[in-house]
Amino acid sequence: MGPAAIVADTVEQWLNGEPPTVTRAQDILTAAGGHMQARAATYDSQDGERSMGDTVTAFNAITGRALTESEGWLMMALLKMVRSQQRDEPHRDSLEDLVAYGALFAEARIAGR
Repeated sequence: MGPAAIVADTVEQWLNGEPPTVTRAQDILTAAGGHMQARAATYDSQDGERSMGDTVTAFNAITGRALTESEGWLMMALLKMVRSQQRDEPHRDSLEDLVAYGALFAEARIAGR
């Protein structure tokens, strides 16, 4: 099953009030990749998520700090982890976002951003 089908099935399950069946690590990775592609089409570019660089530039201008792009992704990943620990039940979309943020953190960190 491809990324689009996994995401579509997961969304349909949520809409029907059913617990999603995506439980294997590789399925979560695939779903996260599907979310990234969908959000890139909606918010960013064909190259994918590219908003964090501009976000940290604006943050740094306002605060006088020197946050890097990878630190911005690290902050978003930590936010998803904290939110997850505040719930009794896992929230699939947030956990899939966490995986995506981890990949974006790695991309930015490797590139020295």
